[in-house]
Amino acid sequence: MSHPGENLKINADRLWDSLMEMAKIGPGVAGGNNRQTLTDADGEGRALFRQWCEAAGCSVGVDTMGNMFAERPGEDPEALPVYVGSHLDTQPTGGKYDGVLGVLGGLELVRTLNDLGVKTKHPIVVTNWTNEEGTRFAPAMLASGVFAGVHTEDWAKDRVDHEGLRFGDELKRIGWEGDEPVGARKDKMRAMFELHIEQGPILEAEGKDIGVVTHGQGLSWTQVTITGKEAHTGSTPMPMRRNAGLGMARVLEAVDAIALSHAPNAVGAAGHIEVFPCSRNVIPGKAVFTVDFRHPELEVIEDMEQRLRFEGDRIAKEMGLEIDYEKVGGFDPVKFDETCVAAVRNAAERLGYSHRDIISGAGHDACWINQVAPTAMIMCPCVDGLSHNEAEDISKEWAAAGADVLLHAALEVAEIVE
Repeated sequence: MSHPGENLKINADRLWDSLMEMAKIGPGVAGGNNRQTLTDADGEGRALFRQWCEAAGCSVGVDTMGNMFAERPGEDPEALPVYVGSHLDTQPTGGKYDGVLGVLGGLELVRTLNDLGVKTKHPIVVTNWTNEEGTRFAPAMLASGVFAGVHTEDWAKDRVDHEGLRFGDELKRIGWEGDEPVGARKDKMRAMFELHIEQGPILEAEGKDIGVVTHGQGLSWTQVTITGKEAHTGSTPMPMRRNAGLGMARVLEAVDAIALSHAPNAVGAAGHIEVFPCSRNVIPGKAVFTVDFRHPELEVIEDMEQRLRFEGDRIAKEMGLEIDYEKVGGFDPVKFDETCVAAVRNAAERLGYSHRDIISGAGHDACWINQVAPTAMIMCPCVDGLSHNEAEDISKEWAAAGADVLLHAALEVAEIVE
């Protein structure tokens, strides 16, 4: 394989300007972004991305789940494309970089190749996967999951948000339901690389430029519903209460203990919590919350799930409550393709960037695509490891280093034509 010279670098200023321009769409209330999937803002962000891709000479295809594919042709019409990309949707209080860096880093890669007149044997496709975040429509990584055959398209399109709006209807409403059959490309992919901010503190703390992602930890989401009895907080004697809120608190204590028992790699908490009727002077009659367990080994995740049910049943029985569990999301731990991982590591070495192997603590579209094509991820540091927060921050230099590694890793697999 031919290796491009060390002098091949992306345009750091142009990448940064693109990130800042995209951040103007769906601004948050505190300097970040609220560009949730299939909102008007998502539609606007997609339109800007398409415009940029077409200006860079790419043809843009959209599939029936709204996934966008911007293709820069290769010299060999038979050669399988190399994919790069991530997602443009954000959390309700999201940052400017989560997902967006991977999409616009891919676009910058194409622009750089155009500037330098570099041709590749294999086409390069920049991808925006729909609804990676899963905040508005659970589960996360929804459209890449349909693409990879993990979910059916009908099931995905029937997902509803908290207002009861259907995914399929909202996709049509914003005008981004394409005509390409979802997954039509999955058997014709040479590889995929996803550049992403770390969303954790390790790289920054160790002063490393690049995280070479070898594995993705598995995830399990269990929605727990505890039912007790609504009653007056003032006039109901303590022994006669069936307090669903207190039951939830005790289960969450157990969740913490279960995760800590598998230290240091296991994590567990509930971020989605609702109590009903949520009135100051009514003892909660119902509590609904989602327990999120993660670990790089499947057996540990399964153990944590089982213990959640055992502890939950015990607590509910002691307190005279009813408890139900529903697995609402999850994926098995991921081992990324060794050749693609090596391409990332080689790129960092050739470019002189400090690097370390790392396990992704979050789920990413690459985790599903890894099931249908050789895949790897590149991470850049993130200030204080803070993400899914409007204060999420990276430096222009970190972004550029990550995009440089993306460029060189993709070129190693896409093969430069001299």
